[in-house]
Formats: sequence, structure tokens, C-alpha cells
Amino acid sequence: MERIDHPDEKFYGRLKSRALTKKQSELFEFLFQRVSITAFREIDIAYRDVFLEIGFGSGEHLAQLASLNSSKLFVGCEMFINGIASLLTKIEQLNLANLKIFQGDARKLLHEIPDKCIDGVFLLFPDPWPKRKHMKRRFIQSDTIVTLHRILKVGGSCRIATDDEGYAGWVEKCFTPFEKHFSIEVMDSESRPPESVWPKTRYEQKAVKSCKFFLFIKEGPL
Repeated sequence: MERIDHPDEKFYGRLKSRALTKKQSELFEFLFQRVSITAFREIDIAYRDVFLEIGFGSGEHLAQLASLNSSKLFVGCEMFINGIASLLTKIEQLNLANLKIFQGDARKLLHEIPDKCIDGVFLLFPDPWPKRKHMKRRFIQSDTIVTLHRILKVGGSCRIATDDEGYAGWVEKCFTPFEKHFSIEVMDSESRPPESVWPKTRYEQKAVKSCKFFLFIKEGPL
């Protein structure tokens, strides 16, 4: 779940919901040092195709995509330690060499990414922040869309999923001024792409409400 309102210095104290297992702690000590990045310039430029997931939760979507596409690089952004620990476990189990983790606020990483560098961005089931006073905390904002458009290659995509009607309406409203710059497809749980293309997150698998899926493809300059 997406959380973007906590400063980095409070990360460890406030963003861990349960104690890590001994194995998870060992993965943080050894594997995390190998797969983590603190800046976009640290990624391997040998990869021609780069994808970014914002708030990867437990990491099942990201890990499955990475395992199915070994020639492509996947970068996951997450603030929650327990989610990172879950993804580290999957990286070890699947022996993934094409996955990097950015621990922190994804917006900091986005601003560092060069123009037309990213092939795809995923934002799956973010915190909807339903209260009006909290809507400014939502990741999707006009300025964020401008940044996403800047970093995406022409033909690159932004995939967004939510089971919250209010958030779905917010996404449509925010992207409306940019409809000339993206092709837009809206799908439901029945018409969503197959899991081989768009793997289900654990949250989607447990969802009791209807989900909505957005596919925005960059068509040209702003």
C-alpha cells in the first residue's frame, strides 16, 4: 500500500508493522545490499527496457514480471520494511538478477530519472486516502502525471489499478487534461489483461469489491 507522507528519518521506526524473521533479517543484511539503489544512476544501463513499480506491497507482481522477463530490468519503490522483506525472499527463491529496490518515497527517484528512459510504470492498489483533507497525499496528481509523461518513452505505459471508486474517479479526473498525450484504456476485473501480462497482486486476489484497471500509453510530447 502506498504511503508518501512520512519523512525518511522516521522510516524504520514507523513503517514496520511486525518483527522480521531471522531469515528476513539476514536477507536485509546481505541480499538487500546487493539489490538496493539509492539513486537512479546506480542501475545497470546495459538493460534496454526498464520498468518501475511504485509501492510494490509484498512484491508478488514485480517478482513474477522479473522472472518472466529476464532481459528487462525492474525497479521497485517501497517504504514498508515488511514488504521489502517479502520481496527479498522472492528474489532469493527465484534467483532474480534483474530486480532492484529503492527504499523510500518514489517521487524522489522519479525526479532523478532522465527523459524518455522508462518503458512502463505500475501503481497497483495504492492507499486511496478517502478523506478530502488527505487527497493531497495521493500519488496521482497533475504534477506527478507530468513527471510520468517526461520519463516514459513514447509508447511506454502507465498501469494503475484500484478497487476504490473514489480513487478511480480521481485517476480519470487527473488524467483528463492529458488525454491528448496518452491513449487511455479502462478495464474491469473481467476484461483485465491476462496474468501472464499483468500478474495479480495478493491484494487483488483478496479483493471483495470490483476492481478497475487503467492503461495509459504515452503518445507524444506535452
